[in-house]
Amino acid sequence: MRHTHLTLLVGVLLALAGCSGLLHSNAPPEQTYYLRAPAVPAGSVATGAAVLPVSLRVAHPLADPGLDTSHIMLLQSDHRMSYYTGARWPAPLPDLIASLTVQTLRASGNWASVEDSASPFPSDYLLQITVRRFDAEYASTAAAAPTVQVVFDCIVGRREGREVLATFVAAGSAAATANRQGEVVSAFEQAGATALAALTQQALEATRADAARATQKAAAPAPSSSRQSQ
Repeated sequence: MRHTHLTLLVGVLLALAGCSGLLHSNAPPEQTYYLRAPAVPAGSVATGAAVLPVSLRVAHPLADPGLDTSHIMLLQSDHRMSYYTGARWPAPLPDLIASLTVQTLRASGNWASVEDSASPFPSDYLLQITVRRFDAEYASTAAAAPTVQVVFDCIVGRREGREVLATFVAAGSAAATANRQGEVVSAFEQAGATALAALTQQALEATRADAARATQKAAAPAPSSSRQSQ
């Protein structure tokens, strides 16, 4: 009985200690880093290009193995993948890339509308992105600052019939100014901006060329037929 009472007493004291905040961790709090969409890229309406009277939908991006996570991924010189402890993106990487892509394409003003994968409205064209790289690469085992590599495989197609119009790679890289999380995240933002600008330009070229073909086809006169009178 005495042993049972002692066990209960210890359990109650531990519970009270936890409720009163006596039990605490010395681990630093987790840091969440966000990335901003780039400014209006080259080739946008800001430089005089015409707005295409079509809509573009960004399908939910895919990601290579190891990248479908909210961790900030690192690539070591011996091909090991790791990540910063106590640091993360605000969402899994495909969700983050989807948001940045939609923001970038809308800001360019090249299309009448740009929709995300959850939009209830129909679209003329579809953009599918696969994230091949989104990591900070260390060239050696030394504590030198890494270089961020961003690579997107992209497919642009016509929504109706799922006809592929163009496939291309949009990439960017940026060297971190120091081997610290803040500087590495800034390099992620810079490399991502370069890749998104290239993505915007190539998606514009593909949809513009197809829209021009559709306009020419619609404007072409129908072949006339003559019927010989009896």
